[in-house]
Amino acid sequence: MTLDGIEGLLMNRYPKKDKRSFKVNLVRYADDFIITAASEDIAKEIKALITDFLMERGLELSDEKTIITNINNGFDFLGWNFRKYAGKLLIKPSKQSIKKFTNNISQAIHQGRNWSQASLIDKLNPIIRGWTNYHKSSVSFKTFQKLDSIIWEMLWKWAKRRHPGKPRRWIANKYWIKSLTRRWNFRTQENDLLRMSNTKIRRHKPLKLDMNPFLNLEYFQQRKNQLKSTN
Repeated sequence: MTLDGIEGLLMNRYPKKDKRSFKVNLVRYADDFIITAASEDIAKEIKALITDFLMERGLELSDEKTIITNINNGFDFLGWNFRKYAGKLLIKPSKQSIKKFTNNISQAIHQGRNWSQASLIDKLNPIIRGWTNYHKSSVSFKTFQKLDSIIWEMLWKWAKRRHPGKPRRWIANKYWIKSLTRRWNFRTQENDLLRMSNTKIRRHKPLKLDMNPFLNLEYFQQRKNQLKSTN
């Protein structure tokens, strides 16, 4: 791919063995990538290099997606927000990712306004499971709790619309079942709605940047086995 040459370009211009600390690293996923640098001046220089590199190949950087920012101000990448708080890097679900998720849940509930409760749960659970699995390795527990509350409010409105003349207690008893540990469980005899805050947070083990997947096979096999054992 065209973008494969960017890493070599950066390595030649900012060699890691140089005594100066450029702190230049490339992280890429498909056509999206981020590049770290020790200073704003280096970042601007890199942007100019990448612009020329792409222009020679008939491509250009996206003005909408390309920014130079300090890590203390944070940035979004692949649905996460990366930002340092008091010197500590925290990775959280981005606001845009949260908004997209809540919109998907809202649309599904609206689509299922005349469905049975069991059918609605079957529709919602894959959406919830996919999003929580994607974000469970980040700092996401408080976000999961907040989204549980938002989903509850959406479902309460869904239930009230179906029975406008019924009292609140009747609606609650019809759609929510009490368990030993929780009062509000949106469930039927067939299935129950996943609760996001029940998802176990699995911290991602940082990858050693000096490891090569073609040369350090043992390291990557051990890492693969460790990731399997925690999922």
